[in-house]
Amino acid sequence: MAQQETSEITLRIALDENRIPEKLTWSAQDGGIVDEDAKAMLLSVWDSKNKESLKIDLWTKDMPVDEMKIFFHQTLVALSDTFMKATQDEKMTATMKDFCDYFAEKLELKS
Repeated sequence: MAQQETSEITLRIALDENRIPEKLTWSAQDGGIVDEDAKAMLLSVWDSKNKESLKIDLWTKDMPVDEMKIFFHQTLVALSDTFMKATQDEKMTATMKDFCDYFAEKLELKS
């Protein structure tokens, strides 16, 4: 049997005395990314045994609320795109995109 290739993504979280994230960095050697700063991250993994999504949501205490709103909007748009790639469900993708537009409108993100 051939040996499987592996790839690693590393997340580092610096915490303050109250265990609140102060700094997030990530590395992905295959992508040429080393200790890149980030202000927020959302990570979801699928537990197929229990049929449930597990998640880690972190943001630094200096993440501005206006940037968090943009981050969420862009994440929702990206999830819509990923949903389409994964399912080919054009009708639900269109519904998700409509919600993304509504979300951006209500938060006054689009000029």
